[in-house]
Amino acid sequence: MLHLRRLRNNRRIVFPVVVGVLLSGMPLAPAVALDLFGWLRGDGNAPPPPSAQALPYSLDIVVSGDNSDLKQVLKDASTLQSLQSDPPPDAAALASRAEADLPRLIDALWGAGYYNARVTINVAGVPMVLQSPRRDAATRAAAGYLARALVPVQIVADPGSQFALRDVAVLDARTGRPFPPAELPPRVVQIKPGDPARSADIVAAEARIVDHFRSQSHPFAKIRRQNPVVIHPAQAMDVSLSVDPGPRAGIGTISIHGAENIDPAVVRSFIYTEPGDPYSPAELASMRKSISQIEALSSVRIREGEALDAYGNLPLFVELTERPPRVIGASVQYSTTDGPAVRAYWAHRNLFGGAERLRLEGSVFYLTEDGGQPDRSQDFSWDNLGGRFRASFLKPALWGTRNDWLVDGLVERDRTEGYTSRLANASTGIRHRFSETFSIQGGIEYEKGQATDILGQIDYTLVGLPVSLSYDSTDNLLNPTKGMRVIASVAPYPEFLGSSVPMTVARGTASAYFSLDEDARYILAGRIGLGSIVGADLDEIPANRRFYAGGGGSVRGYRYRSLSPTFLGDPIGGRSLLEASLEARIKITNTIGIVPFVDAGTAFDSSFPNFDEPIRVGAGLGLRYYTAVGPIRLDVAIPVNPGPGDPSYAIYVGIGQAF
Repeated sequence: MLHLRRLRNNRRIVFPVVVGVLLSGMPLAPAVALDLFGWLRGDGNAPPPPSAQALPYSLDIVVSGDNSDLKQVLKDASTLQSLQSDPPPDAAALASRAEADLPRLIDALWGAGYYNARVTINVAGVPMVLQSPRRDAATRAAAGYLARALVPVQIVADPGSQFALRDVAVLDARTGRPFPPAELPPRVVQIKPGDPARSADIVAAEARIVDHFRSQSHPFAKIRRQNPVVIHPAQAMDVSLSVDPGPRAGIGTISIHGAENIDPAVVRSFIYTEPGDPYSPAELASMRKSISQIEALSSVRIREGEALDAYGNLPLFVELTERPPRVIGASVQYSTTDGPAVRAYWAHRNLFGGAERLRLEGSVFYLTEDGGQPDRSQDFSWDNLGGRFRASFLKPALWGTRNDWLVDGLVERDRTEGYTSRLANASTGIRHRFSETFSIQGGIEYEKGQATDILGQIDYTLVGLPVSLSYDSTDNLLNPTKGMRVIASVAPYPEFLGSSVPMTVARGTASAYFSLDEDARYILAGRIGLGSIVGADLDEIPANRRFYAGGGGSVRGYRYRSLSPTFLGDPIGGRSLLEASLEARIKITNTIGIVPFVDAGTAFDSSFPNFDEPIRVGAGLGLRYYTAVGPIRLDVAIPVNPGPGDPSYAIYVGIGQAF
């Protein structure tokens, strides 16, 4: 019998890096060029040609039985493989590199459950094994290849039979007895007799056991003793784990450190956990996510205390880092269906020391006569030019409460295929945060404008009392893999408040995300949107306030806001809306993914969808490049059942998923 001392298999892990260009605060970092698609060529570890300054080598890995999984295990563990593109300076260094690889490769095969494995590394025909590396002979043989040819290096592995687990015992360190299933369910341990004796599976079981007890309010849970025993004659392993759950604890005092320029009361208003609440890592993750909503902060770290306080609670230390207070940005975009657009903005994230945000944003866009398809013979027309200027102010945590004050102003000239509008809008409201996922908002809105379409011109005034709610349990803003989002609003514009068009506008959008695997490489995402206007006839409602579908955030493949009832061939909008989308987000590699999708929707003349209008369907395929900031999105969509004048295809580019 052999007591296995080195159970964990250390592997080299390569994380892909994406470099972006951000205009965020001063000073600006220099731009860095990066080959985003070198993975396509497969030349990451190709050796350089022979030279007098180095000794490059070719590498071949042979595994008995042609086991491709084990070959990959050896590649991941081998420095001969990972450093092949960085050849050693001489033959002695090459022999040293091969000799150092021998214990690594043996450990890697042990970690996969092959405890009778043998590895030989042939350097220029000289075999090197762990018990007799023959370093000097390998050095002499390899020296003859200097400046002449690549040194042939071959890793030959005979793994033997894979060992199996014979006995698995998980014991309570306090009593020395196994945990009852109610305290430690078998689904947590997972490993059982008869499973392959892989160290990675045992280490993963240890992590699951500790995580389980931590989730049950035991912050100091740990593996006290690990005793794996390999029995070579039986080709088996016995494993005994001694687990100390530690004391049960609640959450103690929460101290805030860092972010000296931000009022701590603002940060505390985004903490929904109270002292004495049960401790759990999920609660800490929720706290971190909630505090991260403060735009003035760049990072949030929650450090746990090393001991419980006198009340049996665990103190927490929230450590914050501020962002640069000022940020500027700009973007240029072009859609084959919607035309070009330019946007720029400036923002201050901590205007008065209470994480107040002031944002000024302007954009200019141009709609060509046929909805985005350029025509060189077409002259520039000011009538097709649109633009908007928006100012928004947010005061979070009024008087230290969970109430936020929002003020917005907008001046806009919009131009779509169906209408032209000009307006000025101002609104203010109070948002109450019940938790990091749920909030409601109410306020008052004033808008004065003019809208012109084929039905005529409407000069209007709207004074309303909008109310909305928001629920977001997703794990990522730009690339959600689980959870759901719901946004719903209703805004009455009664005549007694001064509205020239008495009506009530309601709208809601819900999306859900479901991962088909633990690594979130296969995601199903769905979205549905509904809208309704009651209280006024269609021709009384300003054209820009009616519902339309179509475009990158709606039904891809069709022009922006072009799907609705028509009059003389022009879209005139509707009083109700129905939209739906379904996507399968599939990762091909860690950085590259494809997204087949289908969208459907349109607007209707009636206040509720009556399906008198045909439901337009768009389908397509997207490409995603995943970065640390978010996925870069390229979607190509075609109309499935196009109407007269609809484009044959549309291309969309952006950052973040479509919904």
